Amino acid sequence: MVGLASLLGVVGQAALLAYCSPAKYPDESTVIRSPKRWLSLPPTPSLPSYSGGKYAKINNIQLWYDSFGPSNPHRSPIFFLHGGLGNSDYFGEQVQFFNGKGFKVVTVDSRGHGRSTTDFDIPLSYDLMSEDFVALLDYLHIPKASFVGWSDGAINALNIAAKHPSRVDKVFAFAANYNPSGVMDTTLSPVFSTYVNRTILEYNRLSLHPDRYDEFLNQILQMWQEQPNWTESFFSTINATNVWIVDGDHEEAVYRSQQDDMARWLPDAGQLLLPQVSHFAFIQDPDIFNAMLWSFLGRD
Repeated sequence: MVGLASLLGVVGQAALLAYCSPAKYPDESTVIRSPKRWLSLPPTPSLPSYSGGKYAKINNIQLWYDSFGPSNPHRSPIFFLHGGLGNSDYFGEQVQFFNGKGFKVVTVDSRGHGRSTTDFDIPLSYDLMSEDFVALLDYLHIPKASFVGWSDGAINALNIAAKHPSRVDKVFAFAANYNPSGVMDTTLSPVFSTYVNRTILEYNRLSLHPDRYDEFLNQILQMWQEQPNWTESFFSTINATNVWIVDGDHEEAVYRSQQDDMARWLPDAGQLLLPQVSHFAFIQDPDIFNAMLWSFLGRD
């Protein structure tokens, strides 16, 4: 845990507190039961018809993914990219929603997260994760895909859209930030604290290297301290007409100005604020989240 204390201003101490003393976290059951959606963290969903997924050897790691539904020549596949510390299961409600609606859906655990491995000798970065996802497109012989990203996943989706625009159809970027100063202090958020605490248990259950959580956490905290570090010029290569910048109106982890700036830098993009939800809208109110996804991805 060397160096973690210096990163507390970036992540609001939540991750470090969870790692050091999970007993200090609020009772998760009270968060699950909250009548206010934005103050709740429902149980982590499951992926439909869970098959165990598959591994692709990509960039010297084992990248876990699963796919649902047949390929459709008339619709780009949808890739769901989860947030930091999480895993693909968090998008279970969305995968279930799109299953059988004419889309091929792919979920993937980012390197080091969930069931995917990582190289602990190489610093974690958004560029590295984004290149993993592009390599997975190649591995699956998918020329172009739409990306639904949450938090770190949204950052990765925007990164791919900027650096590999020919591989991207649409981007639904939920709760992204474009620089570290856009991250709020989440110390006092019971929802975010419960999430971090929960992901420790999920890491221990899913990871192929569960005994290396401290190294994983150190890597991701270091990344959050320094990245992303984008300015307006970064967004110039993105096809903004196929992008929605999205957040919840009770977002507790990213300042609203981050979304406003990105929407201003992408004037042809859509900007959407989901009602009565936070950084975890996709499980707090999956009906409205899925309806907006369908409005964006389901239209021709």
